[in-house]
Amino acid sequence: MNALELHPCPWAAKEDFYLDYHDNEWGIPCYDSRHLFAMLCLEGAQAGLSWRTILLRRPAYYAAFDDFDPEKMAAYDDAKCAALLENSGIIRNKLKIKAFISNAQAYLRISERQTFADYLWQMVGGNPHIHYFQNLREIPTQNSLSEAMSKQLKKDGFRFVGPTICYAFMQSMGMVNDHLTTCYCHPMYQSLENIVP
Repeated sequence: MNALELHPCPWAAKEDFYLDYHDNEWGIPCYDSRHLFAMLCLEGAQAGLSWRTILLRRPAYYAAFDDFDPEKMAAYDDAKCAALLENSGIIRNKLKIKAFISNAQAYLRISERQTFADYLWQMVGGNPHIHYFQNLREIPTQNSLSEAMSKQLKKDGFRFVGPTICYAFMQSMGMVNDHLTTCYCHPMYQSLENIVP
């Protein structure tokens, strides 16, 4: 049997840091509540910008927002917000910074009754949705799952969580797997030994 010739998704091949993100994070199911919270915030920070812009600033975001500790973030006051608006390592947008704080407060309310991971994963039925797209044009920017997630998140007090942001979040956290069928990261190839990346 000939070895399969597979390649990364086209968007990931442009830069090394993107390829690393593609190979080691994007589409891999995440069940860690704190990481899910951080990534939901960062996806919201992307609104109106490119994911590249946020991904390059991710270490600065972690440093600025106390490693995305929801308890610390929920208590941020006006002085802390003012300091964040002076931080050149992050996107200095007051609405987005305030949204991070609101999201931390919402996270804590959710955590009183269930883990944040359980809360999110139940919205997609508890399991990853594996897609079989052959080219980038087939991949949606939102779907019924992301619309339902957006509606629930907003109801529970989260901000910057529209359906498109939620779909990007679902992709990054492996709730949906949108690796192309020509990509070595697609789940249908994960158990095969004859892959030539």
